[in-house]
Amino acid sequence: MPRRGLTPQDAPLEVLLLDIEAELSIWEQGQKVWRAEMFPVAELAYHLALWLQSPAAGHEDFALDSMQAEEGLIRIASSAEGWRVGSIFTPDFWTSPVAWDVLVAEITRFDRAVREGIAGMGIDPAFIPEP
Repeated sequence: MPRRGLTPQDAPLEVLLLDIEAELSIWEQGQKVWRAEMFPVAELAYHLALWLQSPAAGHEDFALDSMQAEEGLIRIASSAEGWRVGSIFTPDFWTSPVAWDVLVAEITRFDRAVREGIAGMGIDPAFIPEP
């Protein structure tokens, strides 16, 4: 935000979503299979919360439709065995399937970590809906 000449108090929502970045990783059985260093984690938390609030949650797949990257940068898809996480950057890789409640617990953990990081920066994380 400082590079845009904005403070968190006067930054529009899209700036908050795009400018709050951190490393994001996808892990499978203790091994990191995908990583992005400057990932818009606030934007991902925002869209995941909207997805979990929607009637489609638990019935339709999720694909992050980012304002700064290709759709599908992060994907969550249902399979006969459970829910899997993947990315367009690793099209042949999906995590092992997990039950819906396990997926929701992990999304909630991610959301909490993002909110704590944002609050630690002195920014009120209320712009991200509750999942």
